[in-house]
Amino acid sequence: MDYKEHITIVDNWPKEGVEFKDITPLMANGKAFKGAVDDIIAYAEKKEVDLIVGPEARGFIIGCPVAYALEVGFIPVRKEGKLPRDVIKVDYGLEYGNNVLTIHKDAVKKGQRVLITDDLLATGGTIEATIDLVESLGGVVVGCAFLIELAYLDGMSKLKDYDVLTLMKYN
Repeated sequence: MDYKEHITIVDNWPKEGVEFKDITPLMANGKAFKGAVDDIIAYAEKKEVDLIVGPEARGFIIGCPVAYALEVGFIPVRKEGKLPRDVIKVDYGLEYGNNVLTIHKDAVKKGQRVLITDDLLATGGTIEATIDLVESLGGVVVGCAFLIELAYLDGMSKLKDYDVLTLMKYN
């Protein structure tokens, strides 16, 4: 399936000069969304994952159905102040600024095989920070899966040591 047919390009959002890739039409089309999630599930099955980890918020949208289908846990990575128990945190750079991500200290156990999911790989800052959190807890990142890669922002350079699946690439 050509998933790009279900992506809407929004010019100049969230700021001038940005071509935002809107995944909500893909999510609204049950067949397309199921196909995309099934492709990520097939990838995850080959990786023999123990956990799915997804950063807030669209990583939840992609990761939760994958975790459900595989009957493995889903671990949210959230912005600072959003998780209720003891956390570890990491500061990171975004395409549009800086942020802090957190994960519960007991979320990942040493040696667990983790797949990180998100909707989009842009500059790679969010995923690099998510990897740092998982690995600092002793998890083993066996792959990263995205609906979209914005190749022109070169986020893949931050993931050169990891196996990566992207369903759509924009050059």
